[in-house]
Amino acid sequence: MTLDEIRALIRTVPDFPKENIMFRDITPVLRNPAALRAVIEHLADCCRDDKVDVVVGIESRGFMFAVPLALALGAGFVPVRKLGKLPAEVVQAEYALEYGTNTVEMHRDAIQPGDRVIIVDDLIATGGTAGAAIDLVEQLGGEICRLLFLVELAGLKGREGLQGYEVHSLITF
Repeated sequence: MTLDEIRALIRTVPDFPKENIMFRDITPVLRNPAALRAVIEHLADCCRDDKVDVVVGIESRGFMFAVPLALALGAGFVPVRKLGKLPAEVVQAEYALEYGTNTVEMHRDAIQPGDRVIIVDDLIATGGTAGAAIDLVEQLGGEICRLLFLVELAGLKGREGLQGYEVHSLITF
């Protein structure tokens, strides 16, 4: 399945979750086995030569792509979770929201120094969550190979906050 065909499956929902927001709904892609398989293949094609040790998925939709990508690459999977969701010792990173901040966590033993890491999420908007995930990986001595996203909302300029890292998105709105 081509990226144009996958893009055609992404539903635009106006005024969700609030007025003047155009929400990009990926659930039709997830529902379509051929589209979901193609997304994983396209993501894997971006990084097959990276010799990845770990694929980090950002809660929660990033998990849906990170786990099968990790399997395709022969790598492990590590979740980045919202504050208070992990049971063992964690490292934390805070990031800015439109009004306030949020915190994400990763298990302290999830990344080993020198691990080659890919970070995956469904969507990049402002780049705040991805930046926090980078912080977590680097706190533990991991090396970021690249960041992968299904969708990029280019108007929100999230890529600009991730300069110095290779960022790849399959579909841009």
